[in-house]
Formats: sequence, C-alpha cells, structure tokens
Amino acid sequence: MTSREIDLYIEVANALADTVRCVVRPWFRRGITVESKGDESPVTVADRSAERVMRTLLAERLPHHGVFGEEFGQDNPEASYQWLLDPVDGTRAFVTGRPSFGTLIALFHEGRPLLGLLDQPILEERWLGVSGRETVFSSSLGGRIGTRDVSLGEAEMSCTSPEMLEVAPHDGWKTLKSRARRMTWGGDCYAYGLLALGQLDLIAECDMKPWDWGALVPIVQGAGGVMTRWDGSALGLEGDGTVLAAATPALHAAACEALRSGV
Repeated sequence: MTSREIDLYIEVANALADTVRCVVRPWFRRGITVESKGDESPVTVADRSAERVMRTLLAERLPHHGVFGEEFGQDNPEASYQWLLDPVDGTRAFVTGRPSFGTLIALFHEGRPLLGLLDQPILEERWLGVSGRETVFSSSLGGRIGTRDVSLGEAEMSCTSPEMLEVAPHDGWKTLKSRARRMTWGGDCYAYGLLALGQLDLIAECDMKPWDWGALVPIVQGAGGVMTRWDGSALGLEGDGTVLAAATPALHAAACEALRSGV
C-alpha cells in the first residue's frame, strides 16, 4: 500500500465526515422522532440519512471497496477493503441534546483497522488515526494528542452506561472499577477521543460491534494507548463484544489483571 493510496483514503474519510456534519447538524435539538430497532436501540432520520449519503459517496469514489454500516448492513463483503460506518454513535446522547455523540468512520484492510476517524459534528472536533502514525486532532476548544502515564489507582475510568455491563461475560469489570481512581458514565465514542487527549485513562465496555470500535483503534494507538478485548487479545470482526482501552501498555496490563482476578 502506497502513501498516495493512504492519502486518498484520508481524503475520502474527511469528505465523508464533512458531509455527515451537513446532514446531522440541522437535526440536533429539533425534537425529531426516535424509533426503536429490533435490539431496542434508538435510531433517527439523522442516522439513516447520514449513512445513505456516505454510501453514495463511497460508491462514487471507491466502488471496489466494501461497506458495512450499522443501519443498512454490508455491501461487497468479499472486498479486501471494508469501510465500517456508524453515522451517529451515541444516538441516546443525540436525541437528548448532548454533544457527546460522534460519527465513526473506519477503513479495514484484510479484517484489520487501517484508518479511523471520529468526528463530533456540533463541537466541530475531529480525530484521525492511521495505523503506524500519530493521531491528528483538530478543534477550536483546545487539547492535544497524547495519553497520560498513570497507575491504575490514579486512572480516570469511563463506560457508556451501567446497562451495557449487564451483558458482560463476567464481573471482572467490578474489580477493575474498584481499583481505578474514579468511574465516569456516559460518553460513547467521544470518551475514546478524550482518552487520546489524556483526559480519560481507561475505558471498559461490552456489547460492542465492529462499527462501534473499528475507527477508535487507530486513534487510541496513535495517541500512545492500547485497545483490545478484555482478555488482552486483539480486536477482530468476530469477537465477544468486549473492548478495553488504556492510556499505556503498563496500565493496560494492570487492567487485564484486574479483569481476570474478578472472574
């Protein structure tokens, strides 16, 4: 893969995110109708409209690539390059007027995350990660890329919701939570962006789909962090849905040990 190809994929990812901003922003805090999908998770016209627009753009720019989106499934599944799309990650935050949701755009090559983009359309903040490169962050609110080097006892921990952990494969997260300095609930994908900025240090979640975590792996890794399953193994398209993100390899090792000891 050449640097020219990478540059093209970065250009396309940014174009997708720019387009989604235009689609999503007009619906924010407008009292739109919320529907429930089969798994009872919420979805809105903003989610569906944004994914349709992204699929159209990808079909024009990279027709030989595959697309796997949360709302409309998978196209061209045999392609070695697959774009994973989550137009509004954190729909509950979106429909309740909180700017902690985000757009997630990932490019996988042969089943592994190559590129990841996290965009917050309201705050106009964007994280871009590419495998093997330092994460790039843009915002008018401040902040810079780089995780913190802290012990588990000093770590600021986060998870989207307690309900998410009700389907955890085991109760090791309770031990991990008890050993961390503090637990903060909420944040969805935005929490991973904060980890890349050194504002949070540890995230443990489960029931995560590939479009939920795919874009975040290059972002976290490119900021100095580590992102795996709870057992420390690499994340893959087939997995148990657990995700553990840590600011440093040492903190990740301590978190894995805590998770194991609580089983």
